[in-house]
Amino acid sequence: MITINVNGQSLSVDVPPDTPLLWVLRDTLGLTGTKFACGQALCGACTVHLNGTATRSCVLPISAVQGGKVTTIEGLSAHSDHPVQRAWLQHDVPQCGYCQSGQIMSAAALLTQNKNPSDADIDAAMSGNICRCGTYNDIRAAIHTAAGLLKKRV
Repeated sequence: MITINVNGQSLSVDVPPDTPLLWVLRDTLGLTGTKFACGQALCGACTVHLNGTATRSCVLPISAVQGGKVTTIEGLSAHSDHPVQRAWLQHDVPQCGYCQSGQIMSAAALLTQNKNPSDADIDAAMSGNICRCGTYNDIRAAIHTAAGLLKKRV
């Protein structure tokens, strides 16, 4: 048994230690908001937070997560009202939607570390997240809006 903290809950899972975190989240815990796409940590669809840092879950073995805190898209906010999620909707970012949970998780991690990112900061932080629909300009605008929403929260 491996004990992990996911979305604030301590959970024990009975899986081989080399099982990728992505499959533990999706198949064992039923948290399907985190998506599988490339399986090689190249596209960002599987992004979650590990101890607050954007992390690709498709290549991270569950054994490396023990003792850490994992946040998935389901745990980002109780009612999908995190400033990044609100800004995403305001800017109509989602097209097909497949990459969106990973995009949102990367954007939220960026804003935790940088409260007022420049376009260059956003482009650098989001460069590992691929959007097949090409909504990059909307993503950048939404991140700027979310930064403003976070400032109003304080």
